[in-house]
Amino acid sequence: MMVQMPTANSKGTQPRRRLSAPERRARIEDAATTLIGQRGYSGASMDAIAFAAGITAPVLYEHFSSKPALYEAVLRCHFANLRAIWSTRIVDRLSESSVTDSLDAWFSYVEENPDAARLLFREPAVAEASAIHRAVSEESRTLVLRVLTATVDGKRLAPTPEDLEMRWVVLRGVLQGLALWWVDHPQVSRQRVLAAALNALAP
Repeated sequence: MMVQMPTANSKGTQPRRRLSAPERRARIEDAATTLIGQRGYSGASMDAIAFAAGITAPVLYEHFSSKPALYEAVLRCHFANLRAIWSTRIVDRLSESSVTDSLDAWFSYVEENPDAARLLFREPAVAEASAIHRAVSEESRTLVLRVLTATVDGKRLAPTPEDLEMRWVVLRGVLQGLALWWVDHPQVSRQRVLAAALNALAP
């Protein structure tokens, strides 16, 4: 009995493997990160995202029911990645070395994902998307605020709610502001950006 082997197509290449649903979803999220990061929310259409992902628009809608749903999913993915950096490096104690290590890892993520930084730290003008952005961003506060009330070199911090809120505003402003500046000035080394952040956040 002769076994029929897979044949190459007319160009002599093997047939492409069909992507699994998770792989296709990841490809869509990558394309959305790039296009929304570079063009803004309004400038990145679902058709353009589908084309960039190498799929058709109907296939995209099988994974994400709408553009707001896709935007929320991408935001959650990247914010989760950034929160993981904090949670794996600073949990119960703060020290100069742990803060430096965490900030370096945070900026390393920005360096590797500049479009994600633009997407995360620029709130869109479209009302529906802006509301989604604020809601997802707010979820990151819980972990960061817990970090800000941790011990520093063995001394327990007990800030007032107002002090804690101001620390959050300063931390967010410094890191996100530097990240957005840096993605437009990629010639600057991560070490210089990290030093600027540490100097700005020094007590």
